[in-house]
Amino acid sequence: MTLLVTAFAAVISFILWYRKAPQDEWKISFLCWMYTGASLMWLVDAVVEYLSVGAAYFTPAPADLLNDLFLGLSVILLGLCIWAILLLIRDPRGVIRKRNGRGGKEE
Repeated sequence: MTLLVTAFAAVISFILWYRKAPQDEWKISFLCWMYTGASLMWLVDAVVEYLSVGAAYFTPAPADLLNDLFLGLSVILLGLCIWAILLLIRDPRGVIRKRNGRGGKEE
């Protein structure tokens, strides 16, 4: 479940990045790389767990599915928080610099 949630986030961020690829003012490529890396990490985890558990890997308990869902959503939320901090530091539209009196990009 964690793999599915992060893979969906990776695909959605990739589509958003591709639509705005030349500019990438909002650094969506950063989200794309983070979620793709997380998806690859969960894929390796799934393969290793399948090799150790076998076919029982495909019949998890409902409580395990719920825990995996919460973990996947937590990873996505953490990625969005890191992305928001990156945007605050980069300040692509110069909003924070204007507010602090340092100038910024003109709109």
